[in-house]
Amino acid sequence: MSITAEDKERLIKEYARAEGDTGSPEVQVAVLTKRISNLTEHFKTHKKDNHSRRGLLKLVATRRKLLDYLRGKDEGRYRDLIGKLGIRR
Repeated sequence: MSITAEDKERLIKEYARAEGDTGSPEVQVAVLTKRISNLTEHFKTHKKDNHSRRGLLKLVATRRKLLDYLRGKDEGRYRDLIGKLGIRR
């Protein structure tokens, strides 16, 4: 259900704003989006896994907070990010 180290490293390189950047909202949202998509696939076969569903809801809330923060700081970066990730809003 979690992402592999290679996937995470690839996401960090793709969305980083500078060399060695792992804490920017773009990187954090990209990693959370990958984890959310993995959990969504998990629920297609394990419909009654309510413990993991709670974790999914926490991930979605965290991503939403980061996106709201980014939207308040810089609308252009926000729009670029949701366009790249394909997040509807």
